[in-house]
Amino acid sequence: MRTGSPLYTHRLLGTLLLACGLMAAGAAHAAGPAAAYTEKGADTCLDCHEEAAVTGIFRTAHGRPTDARSPFGHGQLQCESCHGPGDAHANGKGKTRPSVIRFGKKSDTPKATQNEQCLTCHTKDAAHWGANAHAGSQVACADCHTLHQPKDAVRDFKTQTMVCTSCHQARGADALKPSHHPLVEGKMGCTSCHAPHGSNAPSALKGSTVTETCTTCHAENRGPFLWEHEPVAEDCSNCHDAHGATQPSLLKTRPPFLCQQCHEVQGHPSVAYGPDGLPGGGGVQRGVFLQAGSCLNCHSKVHGSNHPSGSKLMR
Repeated sequence: MRTGSPLYTHRLLGTLLLACGLMAAGAAHAAGPAAAYTEKGADTCLDCHEEAAVTGIFRTAHGRPTDARSPFGHGQLQCESCHGPGDAHANGKGKTRPSVIRFGKKSDTPKATQNEQCLTCHTKDAAHWGANAHAGSQVACADCHTLHQPKDAVRDFKTQTMVCTSCHQARGADALKPSHHPLVEGKMGCTSCHAPHGSNAPSALKGSTVTETCTTCHAENRGPFLWEHEPVAEDCSNCHDAHGATQPSLLKTRPPFLCQQCHEVQGHPSVAYGPDGLPGGGGVQRGVFLQAGSCLNCHSKVHGSNHPSGSKLMR
């Protein structure tokens, strides 16, 4: 039979179709029968799940029937959009009733499966999630978010810190130190600086660096300055502890001790001259070092200066 004849072409096409059909049948057999959805959708679910903890979803964005993006929008699968096919669960009895996908810390559904359901719609949050520390620690979206209630505590600055510090307990203690950002006051939240769904920056910061994140609010310290203080341009956390400190202005240590971690005290006018003032002699600190502002009494432009004579950050 000639390869170019119509009969050859028809037989070849038939063989390919048969092969495709066998492959599809084999795949369907391997996957098993498809799970069935309930005929009445949410009406079937609400026959049993009528408590406020469930019905509160109708007061959230997830429960808006007028929004096509919502699980309850026109043509969507309602409860089963998130919880998966529920016919077997609805019609099962007793201990033989198979479970649907459940969300939250007490769920027996794997965290990866829970998050897969959420990220099906929330694609913007999926961009960095795979490389995020939360994902690596097997944190589920529902561990932080309350989906069936109109008030999601993690999205409100007044309650967000409480949610975050339920895991990050050390940071919760820092927020109660005398010098702190207004987290417990509800004027800002952890997400003011951090991107909990992931970012390209260390510690899931919103900015590319610590300094870029800090100067988003503290723009007066952004620079560039004519005379720069190197530790400031490098990283604000060289001197400050953003989560809270016992020293004023979130400083890690009170001046002059903070400044002397980089700057030697010997030869400075505030050090007594004489045998005791020599290196290794344990010189006595005097003058400005004993006053409230310490080094900052003179070097007031510690973050940088634009004055032509500001090389010592004094003006």
